[in-house]
Amino acid sequence: MNLSFFDQFTSPCLLGIPLTLISLTFPALLFPSLNNRWITNRLSTIQLWLLHTTTKQLMSPLNKQGHKWALILISLMTMLLTINLLGLLPYTFTPTTQLSMNLALAFPLWLATLLTGLRNQPSTSLGHLLPEGTPTPLVPALILIETISLLIRPLALGVRLTANLTAGHLLIQLTSTATITLLTIAPTVSALTALILLLLTILEIAVAMIQAYVFVLLLSLYLQENI
Repeated sequence: MNLSFFDQFTSPCLLGIPLTLISLTFPALLFPSLNNRWITNRLSTIQLWLLHTTTKQLMSPLNKQGHKWALILISLMTMLLTINLLGLLPYTFTPTTQLSMNLALAFPLWLATLLTGLRNQPSTSLGHLLPEGTPTPLVPALILIETISLLIRPLALGVRLTANLTAGHLLIQLTSTATITLLTIAPTVSALTALILLLLTILEIAVAMIQAYVFVLLLSLYLQENI
């Protein structure tokens, strides 16, 4: 029984070939494509408005050098948001529940922000490792602590996204299993459990949207420190 709860996080395979790449690229096909008409439909208009608003929100704290990252960050958030939401549907697979994938997204982008700061303003980037006004005896310890906190950022990004989505999926599966099991034994309790399942589903939809935004927001904050 315990193993069956975690089967939903196993990458699907066909003839021994993992289908993770298909699950990553398929959500992009669901977005309406732009056409040559002067007046677009309502769905395309809402999509463009949401993208414009989110991009403006993310790029407002950054200077002009950081605006070059707008396409990367908004594309990443759109991909994470779509994958997280589609993973809540029955008989689907959520790639963002895999720690390896989340670390593969977090580490290169974090490293890119760090290298950008070291290239453009090395003194300021290295100055973050030692707060101003630190007593001389505490300098080695603070540099070590700040270095560890800097290196642990991509791990925190990946683990945060993985843990939140995995916990939500497990809670939904446990609650749905209890609802079906109690249906014949205690219908009243089963109805109450079904109500809790509905609330959990709404909460998980909110978590899927928030975690995609938080992932990209933290990357933009890391970028803000290095430009």
